[in-house]
Amino acid sequence: MTVERKTKEGIVISDKMAKTAVVEVVRRVRDPIFGKFLTKKKKFKVHDEKNECAVGDRVAIQECKPISKTKRWVVTQVVEKGANL
Repeated sequence: MTVERKTKEGIVISDKMAKTAVVEVVRRVRDPIFGKFLTKKKKFKVHDEKNECAVGDRVAIQECKPISKTKRWVVTQVVEKGANL
């Protein structure tokens, strides 16, 4: 039995911790009453084993078993290198 794990894509906003990056995932949802599109943002602490992420990079992350109290995601690949902000 294989488990289908959730994947998301976002921008690295912090890489100051050892082997950890903070990734902001942005999604657009339609308001059920007014029909207008809203931008929702959420920050995830993700495990970055090789410390390859830098601020501004677009990365793909995947759900995993809990690594620490707040880390439940891991970086699968750096999709695009960004300008260091």
